[in-house]
Amino acid sequence: MIPIEHYYLVSAVLFAIGLAIVITRRNAVLVLMGIELMLNAANINFIAISQHAGVPGQFFALFVIVIAAAEVAVALAIIIRVYRHFKTINLDEVNEIKD
Repeated sequence: MIPIEHYYLVSAVLFAIGLAIVITRRNAVLVLMGIELMLNAANINFIAISQHAGVPGQFFALFVIVIAAAEVAVALAIIIRVYRHFKTINLDEVNEIKD
């Protein structure tokens, strides 16, 4: 059996990579990918806790996956709309959201 500390270590590394991507990147799609990495890190924690403590972490992980899928759909629609209006997905160049 794999110790729970290994799960926490992998989760912390994934979360740190996702946070670094969100903070440093200016491309909207890459920021979205960083957020997804952070959500997957949370899922690893939920599953690890459920395996070692017996709490129903799979339900919470499934809930996070469903929320992440909805978030991606909405965010990609917003990104497409911003691209059509500003002709860029660089977040630094999109400074106002007005028609």
